[in-house]
Amino acid sequence: MSIQVRKRRGNLASIGSMTPPLCVSRVPIFAGLSPAEQDEVHELARPRRVADGERVYTEGGPTASLLVVNTGRLRLTRSNRAGAEQLLRVLSPGGFVGVESFLTGAHPGHSATAMGDAVLCEFRHDDLGGLLDRYPEVGAAMLAALAEQLSRTEERLVAQTLEPVERRVAVYLVELPSRPDPRGLRIELPLAKKDIASYLGTSPESLSRSLRALAEAGIIAIEGSREILVLDPFALDELTA
Repeated sequence: MSIQVRKRRGNLASIGSMTPPLCVSRVPIFAGLSPAEQDEVHELARPRRVADGERVYTEGGPTASLLVVNTGRLRLTRSNRAGAEQLLRVLSPGGFVGVESFLTGAHPGHSATAMGDAVLCEFRHDDLGGLLDRYPEVGAAMLAALAEQLSRTEERLVAQTLEPVERRVAVYLVELPSRPDPRGLRIELPLAKKDIASYLGTSPESLSRSLRALAEAGIIAIEGSREILVLDPFALDELTA
């Protein structure tokens, strides 16, 4: 093991919680490797701290690295000609981005911004090229991940074009994590409502109207700016069919 590799491992260890289970094994493209192989991949990871609101990379900028979220979240957005931002995805711990840029060499088609302070694992493209030479299965996993991402993007675009806002909102709520409550299921919205509206391809006003309609129908109760109580989970699920 070279001195350079030892230094990288030391840097990663100094972050504390940045260990292979977080940076490597939870990511689908690396999950098929053995623990020893995952540890080798982990040695290539370069720790990167970003502050709340910091721009990690910019749409159309230099080709980005493969980034894995260790702690915090990343907001991926795309801007139109008027400068308005469309929220594409929010990456939570274990989420990753940069596969498309690595495979195609294309410039990023979106921007990434930290939501809260975050720690990332960065894999430079030169390192990934050598990694794929040793482990071709990682390349196959990258293609599968990219295909899944494109499929989800296509489904969301179709929904934004053809589906009413009420159904988009219902699908979004059903897919969020929930916890039991004596009156039903409690959901904490992970984003501000303006961001949810952007993600669903609608306006904040339309989102609010849809939530009020669900509340008036007795399906949900709105409790504060971020809390939704699902009073009738079956009725909500039926709206997604």
